[in-house]
Amino acid sequence: MSLKAVHVSDLPNLVQVPDNAALALSGAVRFFKGVNEDDCDEMKCGCKLPNFVVMGHRGSGMNNMLQSSDHVKKSIRENSILSFNVAAKFPIDFIEFDVQVTKDGYPVIFHDVFILAEYKGAIFKKRVTDLTIAEFLSYGLQKEPGNVGKPLFRKTKDGRIFEWKVEKDDPLCTLQEVMEKVEHPVGFNIELKFDDQIVYTVNELTRVLQAILQVVNKYAQDRPIIFSSFQPDAAQLIRKLQTLYPVFFLTNGGSQIYVDIRRNSLEEAIKVCLTGGLQGIVSEVRAIFRNPGAVTRIKESKLSLVTYGQLNNVPKVVYMQHLMGVDGVIVDSVQEITEAISECFKPAKDSEEDGLFGEEK
Repeated sequence: MSLKAVHVSDLPNLVQVPDNAALALSGAVRFFKGVNEDDCDEMKCGCKLPNFVVMGHRGSGMNNMLQSSDHVKKSIRENSILSFNVAAKFPIDFIEFDVQVTKDGYPVIFHDVFILAEYKGAIFKKRVTDLTIAEFLSYGLQKEPGNVGKPLFRKTKDGRIFEWKVEKDDPLCTLQEVMEKVEHPVGFNIELKFDDQIVYTVNELTRVLQAILQVVNKYAQDRPIIFSSFQPDAAQLIRKLQTLYPVFFLTNGGSQIYVDIRRNSLEEAIKVCLTGGLQGIVSEVRAIFRNPGAVTRIKESKLSLVTYGQLNNVPKVVYMQHLMGVDGVIVDSVQEITEAISECFKPAKDSEEDGLFGEEK
């Protein structure tokens, strides 16, 4: 069983995994379709993924490194219908994307809390949730030929601002459009996006989550859905508002510290899931390598585990996680990772086990 040549040293901060880490867990079994109070103990309701799941990050990959010479990072507009459908052509199970709700109640697909544009030579920003749906859709490429939208810009982590140009552009879109226009049977991992700098009331969270659920309930049909969020109250609340779809708690596992201690470690993430009846954790991959024993504790808690992060674009790192018992990965390099998985252990997925969510694909 061979892997493509990779250069792990090119990626920063890869923590070495102990030699015996792969022995910690056995493989996962299938991921059942719905989550219902009658099926399991509310506090320990697990959710198992089938063998190993691959999810396309914001479709076929994020493009926030606009200054990069790597065309993959800016080839297709992230979080767009085009990006989702390109990703769906590969053997992935889910597409991960970010949802926010405009001030007039429309769920839209956009990662950043603020949208940046230029006016009279100056860059200004507006909070996505402060825009109406018409204002939001007026940015970027427009659907109508000849109609020019407001140019989009993006701010890098070091504070530099670049015009958001990609090789294959696509208009901004709504959750309803994604439900209607993205190919079946690929599932959706819907990240519920909130501003880390805002303390939300239950009423505010409920308004946002109900707007999203209204669209999902009307248009999802039989499409597999997972909800996920870094906002612990939102994750637990959407679990209370519905019982059909699994809910995962997102965490960076302590690589960044927040005022809310529930966000600062894998141990706290386990507590969030168990107290809220959630089904799994989505962790930054380096947290798993720094603390491989947490994988065992997550599994003992009957929770599924998926990871995200730059290192997931390295086939060797993905394969190591498979051996450790991680249930799936969110990746930008969709083609490369799916090809590596197909070469190494995809045949196990074609066994007589039930397909994703208990049905044949």
